[in-house]
Amino acid sequence: MTKEGLIDEKAAILRVEPNKLDELLHPVFDLDAIKAANTVAKGLPASPGAATGQIVYFADDAEEWAEQGKDIILVRTETSPEDLRGMNVAKGILTARGGMTSHAAVVARGMGKCCISGAGTLKINYKERTMNIDGKIYKEGDWISINGTTGEVYDGKIKTMDPELSGDFGELMDLAGKYSRMSVRTNAYTGHDSKVARDFGAKGIGLCRTEHMFFEGDRIKPMREMILASNEEGRRKALDKLLPIQRADFEAVFEAMHDLPVTVRLLDPPLHEFVPHEEENQKEMANEMGLSVEEIKAKVEDLAEFNPMLGHRGCRLGNTYPEITEMQARAIIEAALNLKQRNIKAIPEIMIPLTGTYEEMKMQETIVRDVIEKVFEERKDKIEYLVGTMIEIPRAALIADKIAETAEFFSFGTNDLTQMTFGYSRDDAGKFLPIYLDKNILKNDPFQILDQEGVGQLVEMGIERGRSTKPNLKVGICGEHGGEPNSVEFCNSVGMDYVSCSPYRVPIARLAAAQAELKKKRLVEPEKEDESSMLISKEKKNSINKEEKKMNKKK
Repeated sequence: MTKEGLIDEKAAILRVEPNKLDELLHPVFDLDAIKAANTVAKGLPASPGAATGQIVYFADDAEEWAEQGKDIILVRTETSPEDLRGMNVAKGILTARGGMTSHAAVVARGMGKCCISGAGTLKINYKERTMNIDGKIYKEGDWISINGTTGEVYDGKIKTMDPELSGDFGELMDLAGKYSRMSVRTNAYTGHDSKVARDFGAKGIGLCRTEHMFFEGDRIKPMREMILASNEEGRRKALDKLLPIQRADFEAVFEAMHDLPVTVRLLDPPLHEFVPHEEENQKEMANEMGLSVEEIKAKVEDLAEFNPMLGHRGCRLGNTYPEITEMQARAIIEAALNLKQRNIKAIPEIMIPLTGTYEEMKMQETIVRDVIEKVFEERKDKIEYLVGTMIEIPRAALIADKIAETAEFFSFGTNDLTQMTFGYSRDDAGKFLPIYLDKNILKNDPFQILDQEGVGQLVEMGIERGRSTKPNLKVGICGEHGGEPNSVEFCNSVGMDYVSCSPYRVPIARLAAAQAELKKKRLVEPEKEDESSMLISKEKKNSINKEEKKMNKKK
């Protein structure tokens, strides 16, 4: 219609529903085949796309089956970082527990892989390798199909179709870039994911999760050695083995994103996620470290926490074990300097996770900068870099003016910020959220669509207070809300510089950012009613009127 002169570019942008782009980027079921499909369960639509395959219950088996050329669906009660390799080879992932920001959901979206989480009717028996859905038993090897866009699980094998991107998609993305104010980054930790996102138009990485790097290949062994070591000397010995591995990882990511900023988050999860919980792996670690199995078991039990998401993790780890932060800071900056020697520009932004006080942020910043200055001296060379923090604890938003004294950028981690503000466990909330939505206690799942009334207030407050100390403070969002259109519009309205999301949601975020800016400009510079403004629904008009009143009140 734009090409025919029936509508202008702005109207064209506003007419496309951002979430519909998902259908262009992921496989879908054959329309005729899906009509005869038998739905057997339903969960949360954690990552879009369609997948069909044979059921496998363990990540190791998934790798073996994939090597034999089989299509598989990895079925788990919930996934953990130990399952990454199995998730990587699966066509789709199905979990009985977990929400929209569970491990399975976040990792699958990053991989561009179909996933359903929180399918509560699944009763999985790992010992017998079976799954019971309303009385029907599914054995390992049985065929199922899953739709990550709707959350539906189907019995048997259903034909899928691969997506086809046309030239119109590229033109739409060019238009989105033309009318956007905010840039869109991606959440990625591998060179491959970085390239996918860059091809979709990402302007950098807003979140590189370093913990996922430790599960690739055999690198989990030195990581476990570091955790299970009884003293600092033992930890440093293991960290020396991890340093070249981390450095190589960062080189791959920086090279894929050359000339664009990369925000690297230092180690965030609690250490118990990395230790071996199965007896076979515990025996292996005991042999490697020259310890008894009993000693390994005791250490694993010692690391266990009642509420690990609120426990010994993030900057708390880095401040109690500064050698971990030292190793990561060195790996990041040495990788950037290595690329500089090859005439490739890297722009690292080092992010301290889980800051809640000025003092803990300042301590981490000092450790990072001391190491970097030491490397600069050793290498007789320098590069530009930033040190900032992730605002994901309500207290950090409240004292953002103080934290901005030591942080050069803020990135809002809205997955945890939502969890802590509501007091909802993001992995367990799936048990009651559907009922809350049914009974209209909540209008939306706050882990899918940012809660602007409560969590949004903290975000806005954090930005205002942070910029009262540093007017040019760079601000972004790296929680999963960064790829959700309503949330992107909110981020634009509060003056964020960028949003960051998983690679396959980058086009959605880019279009949403353009729409947000067009709507905002209409509020500030009212124009004559035209095609594009007529397209706005009553609901959207009401929200615009509310925004207009707020702006007038501020004036």
